[in-house]
Amino acid sequence: MTLLVFSTAANQFGPRLMPRFLRDRSMQVTLGLFLATFLYCLAAFVFTGHRGNAAFVPQLTLLTTVGFVFTSFGYLLVYNNQVAQAIQTNNVLPHIVEDLYAAISELATPRVIETAVGPAPQTVETAEKLWNRCAAEGSPILATTSGYVQRINHAWLVHAADRRDVVVHMAFRPGQFVLEGEALAHVLPAAHGAEMAAEIHGAVMLGQHRTLEQDIEFAFAQLSEIAIRALSPAINDTYTGLICIDWLGDALRMMVGFPMSDGAWRTRQGQLRLLIPPLRLEQIIRCAFDLIRQAGASSPAVTIRLLQTFARLAPQLQNMEQRRAVLEEAEAVREGAARICEVGLDRVAVDAAYRLARERLSVGLENPEVPESPTNPAL
Repeated sequence: MTLLVFSTAANQFGPRLMPRFLRDRSMQVTLGLFLATFLYCLAAFVFTGHRGNAAFVPQLTLLTTVGFVFTSFGYLLVYNNQVAQAIQTNNVLPHIVEDLYAAISELATPRVIETAVGPAPQTVETAEKLWNRCAAEGSPILATTSGYVQRINHAWLVHAADRRDVVVHMAFRPGQFVLEGEALAHVLPAAHGAEMAAEIHGAVMLGQHRTLEQDIEFAFAQLSEIAIRALSPAINDTYTGLICIDWLGDALRMMVGFPMSDGAWRTRQGQLRLLIPPLRLEQIIRCAFDLIRQAGASSPAVTIRLLQTFARLAPQLQNMEQRRAVLEEAEAVREGAARICEVGLDRVAVDAAYRLARERLSVGLENPEVPESPTNPAL
């Protein structure tokens, strides 16, 4: 029964959500209780029987066995109810959204690490200049194994770099895949590369799969995966796809409220010690909506909901860069709609949603480039 439930959930929500179901406490208790009852009954059978001319019947053991059996089946009823609730989309999505919000909240973590008081920097270089210098002059630290970057111990690296008065430039951020022998990081000055190699390898955790710990992009991808599976011809659950779009829009609204990091980690004295590739808003938007846009290209309902979401996001955006990033995604949605909207009523609805999104997102942009659709000038 457990395998049947897991296979159904994997087909509907994707295999990357299976660890969530495996962590369910009621399932673990029920399976463990059934296994313990089986072993206990087996041991009771071994000790129950004839010993010469006398029959040995452990009454207390038999009564305990009956109690275990009834308890196991009682937990089975609880387990059935928990499983029935766990695989419902309305119950899965809130947990995914909670993980997404928790990952976004980490953006508010200060990029300043308290270290031992040292001399103030004589010259202050911008993060952009240090990026170029580290890549050109830094000593490369090669990865000893392949895998996804799951976690980076920022405090550890900042302290280690501060002790040696160096700058560590990580070539990958959490969620990206590293090949064995590839440059995992660069150390500037290059003379300290050998002594920093062990520190870097100890602070970077590589694994076989992505996790939510520091990977905001993966948190968006999980919700996007549920949407594209719901929109697939095999499932064809448009309403679930629309719900995912709504929650992705709300998560993006939450994210634009935080200042985007430049990837620089500094000491309390202002010395830049660690550089990590920053995650840009346009990358988040594409991760969240690109696959949904492609999977729902033949669905006017998905197209309209995407454009409506972009229009509702417009008042929440903080700057022109954010507006332009969302507007580019809206243009991509509009291009796809121009190819598939053959029903006049759908064309009117898509046109109205697109014009509203463009009007709100273009506020403050100078001459936004919006080409006319070659197949449907009305759009």
